[in-house]
Amino acid sequence: MIEVIVQYFRGCPNSLEMIKRVKEAVNGIPNVDYKEILIETEELARKFGFRGSPTLLINGKDFENMPIPPNPTLACRVYLKGLPTVEEIRTQIVAHLNKKL
Repeated sequence: MIEVIVQYFRGCPNSLEMIKRVKEAVNGIPNVDYKEILIETEELARKFGFRGSPTLLINGKDFENMPIPPNPTLACRVYLKGLPTVEEIRTQIVAHLNKKL
């Protein structure tokens, strides 16, 4: 089983698009446990080691290998190469599945 999580908070411009892309990417892939975690407070940001909204975690690993910041806070996240595409997300999920076999 692969765990795929999108952490986000309302108001960041890329959050809903990331959720849409991840849902499309996991569609049809067996053994994926998909979750969305709404981070609405500074306390939750610290608890989850929030890297910014939206953050995509695959089996707990950040999509871009971004480390947990020293002071997690509510902030929008910028992806330097733009949001990952559906294909890029799917490729990483499949790679994690193949490691499990």
